Amino acid sequence: MRVLTVNPGSSSVKLALLDGADNVLHHADLPTGGADREAERFLAAVSRTPAPDAVGIRFVHGGRDFTHPAVVDDEVAKRLHALADLAPLHQPLSLYALGEARRALPGVPVVACFDTAFHAGMPEAAATYALPAEWRERFAIRRYGFHGLSHAHAAGRAPGLLGPSRRTVVCHLGSGASLAAVADGRSVDTTMGFTPLEGLVMATRAGNVDPGVPLWLLKHGVPAGEIDDALEHRSGLRALAGTGDMRELRAREAGGDETASAALAVYHHRLRACAAAMVASLGGLDALVFTGGVGEHDPETRRRLVADLAFLGLRLDEAANGAARGDAVLTGPGSSAGIAVVTAREDVQIAAGTRAALRPDS
Repeated sequence: MRVLTVNPGSSSVKLALLDGADNVLHHADLPTGGADREAERFLAAVSRTPAPDAVGIRFVHGGRDFTHPAVVDDEVAKRLHALADLAPLHQPLSLYALGEARRALPGVPVVACFDTAFHAGMPEAAATYALPAEWRERFAIRRYGFHGLSHAHAAGRAPGLLGPSRRTVVCHLGSGASLAAVADGRSVDTTMGFTPLEGLVMATRAGNVDPGVPLWLLKHGVPAGEIDDALEHRSGLRALAGTGDMRELRAREAGGDETASAALAVYHHRLRACAAAMVASLGGLDALVFTGGVGEHDPETRRRLVADLAFLGLRLDEAANGAARGDAVLTGPGSSAGIAVVTAREDVQIAAGTRAALRPDS
């Protein structure tokens, strides 16, 4: 089955046509911005793509009901629209791509694949907020977790690089960032929660914030819309140093920029604390895996985290870390756990989920 995977991000929509062996037959990276041009670019890209047997689209949020890939019909599409405000940076782009795919490829089945699905089986102790039962039941408030497609691929790839790994911490580090504690291939804890705002310091999101802060701001006259915009778009590294671009921050830090250094100190403090928490959730560590734009391409982030976790017995191969390109083993001599970097391949997970959803016995 040839699957056209559609992966909407905050700045682009990635298309990839995969054959049954997950070889990429065709790909395109379309910028977002301007609905008319988006539709024109999307249709043009699809017209240049060899005809797929199915389309798989990444959705950040599946809510309480979508815990597996779902074949999209009108009823499923309606339910997906109802989840849009839970992931406002990404969900509208996925819904847009869904509409365009159904219009451009009539008769071709479309499957929604969810980042939250990988975390749907987390233990209740990890998924439950200590909030009134009425809220949890009426509004389906729980910790959903995100980046599940990326976490699943990285965790699945780790044993091929490092050998059997029962307890794996996956670090998906990019503009958005989260960690996952994976035991025997299943997520048991993660850093993001009800929305993608929880957890690590990110490019434009603050991560963990005392909930009293936005409440205090509301009481002092700051409009809810302004708070929402700030938490999604004007916080994180951008708020601390004026940019969320890790490459720029590293260059500024190397040049002695104290603001960049202070911002990165906050970033690494949160990363260290959250990584240690994931290890605690697993009861130990067999593998530490980096993926995502920063995780794959910034050796300094990897070096600092491993150094911060040296008390666990982790040791990094500095030469391998500096030279890593693509999937690579970074384990140093005497390390208590394997360390690797894995290229993010959400397209492979989307294709697998699409094929699974369309099997006659599914």
